[in-house]
Amino acid sequence: MGFAGMVDRAAIEAEGNWEAQGQPQTTHGLLERTAKAFPERAALSFQLLSDPKAPAETLSWSELHAKSAQTANLLRELGVGETDVVAFLLPNCSEVILSYLGGQIAGVVNPINPLLDAGQIGAILRQTGAKVLITLKAFPKTDVAQKAAEAVALAPNVETVLEVDLHRYLTGVKRLIVPLIRPKVEVRHKARVLDFNREIAKRPTTLAFADSPGDRVAAQFHTGGTTGMPKVAQHRYSGIVYNGWLGARLMFTDRDNIICPLPMFHVFAAIVIMGSSLASGAHVILPTPAGYRGDGVFDNFWKLVERWNVTFMITVPTAISALMQRPVNADISSLSLAFSGSAPLPVELYKRFEEAAGVTICEGYGLTEATCLVSINPPEGEKKVGSVGVPFPYTQVRIIHPDTGEDCAPDTVGEICVSSPGVSRGQTYTDTAKNDGLYWPGPEDERQFLRTGDLGRIDADGYVWITGRAKDLIIRGGHNIDPAEIEEALAAHPAIAFAGAIGQPDAHAGEVPCVYVELVEGAETTREALLDFARDHVPERAARPRHLEILPELPKTAVGKIFKPALRKLAIARIYDEALATAGVGAEVAEVVEDSRRGLVAKIRRTGTATETDVARALNAFTRPWDWIGDSEGA
Repeated sequence: MGFAGMVDRAAIEAEGNWEAQGQPQTTHGLLERTAKAFPERAALSFQLLSDPKAPAETLSWSELHAKSAQTANLLRELGVGETDVVAFLLPNCSEVILSYLGGQIAGVVNPINPLLDAGQIGAILRQTGAKVLITLKAFPKTDVAQKAAEAVALAPNVETVLEVDLHRYLTGVKRLIVPLIRPKVEVRHKARVLDFNREIAKRPTTLAFADSPGDRVAAQFHTGGTTGMPKVAQHRYSGIVYNGWLGARLMFTDRDNIICPLPMFHVFAAIVIMGSSLASGAHVILPTPAGYRGDGVFDNFWKLVERWNVTFMITVPTAISALMQRPVNADISSLSLAFSGSAPLPVELYKRFEEAAGVTICEGYGLTEATCLVSINPPEGEKKVGSVGVPFPYTQVRIIHPDTGEDCAPDTVGEICVSSPGVSRGQTYTDTAKNDGLYWPGPEDERQFLRTGDLGRIDADGYVWITGRAKDLIIRGGHNIDPAEIEEALAAHPAIAFAGAIGQPDAHAGEVPCVYVELVEGAETTREALLDFARDHVPERAARPRHLEILPELPKTAVGKIFKPALRKLAIARIYDEALATAGVGAEVAEVVEDSRRGLVAKIRRTGTATETDVARALNAFTRPWDWIGDSEGA
């Protein structure tokens, strides 16, 4: 069936509780069921290059099942038991799927973001106690192998490194040249190094050990963070299967082709898309190792949709923005739906995409801590643009007053709290101390609700709206950046007394880092000097502030804490005024106010002959709301 909203949700839940859906209890059970149902149908395709005519590798469901079993068998022989961790540090390729599936069949799989620095990767490997790391063999134009070698040197618990060589995907002259220019990697660790594909080929194509008898922790995903030490969230089979079931029940069939240019270290690609494929038999296409960031992917994207007869695309607002800067230059009549997540989608961008591509976008909401999916603007029902839709079946969302723990009335902002088969009660993070205060006691059924840290409201129709973030994370194009890491780096400068980092609105990335500083009394420095200092001391490029401003004094609360809402107001006013001026619109921000339903709202007044339509043209690419007050002097 499709999914049109609250009525369909209620009808599904009336069938019985989640357990009554009778789904397999493990990842291998899910994979085996689908492989038996659709053995010869395409399960996975990967192409190294973005050219729509480039060679590609396709695995059928029977082949994917066999190779995943071989991977799991190898890992068991390497000493990986059900509670042992297998980490992978890989770009997208066929082997990343085998690592993801085989890792959670044999033990606990831990995808790691290759964009992190070696120190952060090493810290994750130590925290999870990973026994095996699957990563790249040295290859031109990527430093993944170098980072892996450094990280393993920092994590002596890693006993074996399995290397994936992308050379096997090359053809022609490149196949001859790469061995000659392959970069050298300095190895200072003592782990044994084996070739991934050579080793799995020696193993049987059916499981050589008994599958898990029931539910257990099967995956550990670190939470976004491009700075600092990310927290590691645990995912159980039950949550993974639940997310896959949602895709199969509400969206996909075995006839669907899903293009997924998002990385497999992220829950959106791994838990939602690969899970939905496992449950439904849908075919997943991975275009290039870097997905949307791959050379030529945006330029060739619509032609790739045509090549693979894509019916469903997975995207994020930054990718939509980039696609809208290119013509739709292929036959994309097969495409029926797009699913956008990871960050808020500007209304104007939503409209432009639907008009240009003729495809409906469903905006959704999920988070790593809940094993991802929470809600969606229903594919076949009313879509309230700007909301994140209605909760999925068997997912309950409460808006709770953060001080009292009481439920908020409809359209009243509070903290978004979630209960679902993907929420692990009291066991969300591997670091148990981080689970303290993470849940609200549930109603009489004793269900616990995960505190998401997001602020929002539920309207009278049951749609969820996100208005802000209680935890102050900066979300740059779907990547979480902890402002504390920027602030701590700048605090090392002798001229800086206080620093407050926030996310300022950005038409492309949703928001980008911005920092305001207060100088030590009597100190002298310049904005440019401080930006240079930030570039040198904030390790991750994505976290380096786009804007830095020196204020006489930072706004503070009564107890001396930096009052960030005031900084956000300054940033919104500055960015919106710049956008209006650049567009030649005779208007300005009169003030930025806190709205109980929408969060921070910019009030726009006329300074010349501007109209509300002119302002919309300049500002609708941003996610933060604004109101037109015309000739009024204030709100």
